[in-house]
This record gives sequence, C-alpha cells and structure tokens, in this order.
Amino acid sequence: MFSEYSDLIARLKVEGTHHRALHLIARHEELDQQIAGMEGRNASISHAEIGALKKEKLRVKDELYALLRELANA
Repeated sequence: MFSEYSDLIARLKVEGTHHRALHLIARHEELDQQIAGMEGRNASISHAEIGALKKEKLRVKDELYALLRELANA
C-alpha cells in the first residue's frame, strides 16, 4: 500500500495500540478484497456500486496516509 511506511505499518500491526490506524488499514484491505471480488465475478454488480466502493477506498487511503505521515514525524 505505502511502501515508504511498510515498517511503520508492520510495527502498528504488531503493537496493536493505535486503534484508528489499525481500523483504517483493515478497512482498506477489506475494500480492496471486496472490489477485486466484485470485478472478478463480473456478476450483476453495477459500475456505480463498484465506483462507490473505490471512492470509499480512496477516502480511507487518504486518511490513512495523513495519519501515517503524522505518526512517522512524531
């Protein structure tokens, strides 16, 4: 996801103390899997539904990136 913060993400996962970061990481991974599954099935899923999930994933990614930058500079 963010190669420059891979060590920080790994540390946050191990420590398990920063709940907001952990929630955002998990949510991003969840959305990524959900989108991939929907696109892979190519079922009766509308482009609007997938688009909405992609927008949510981007919002989560932006928030997580800002948080990681803040934590890295602390």
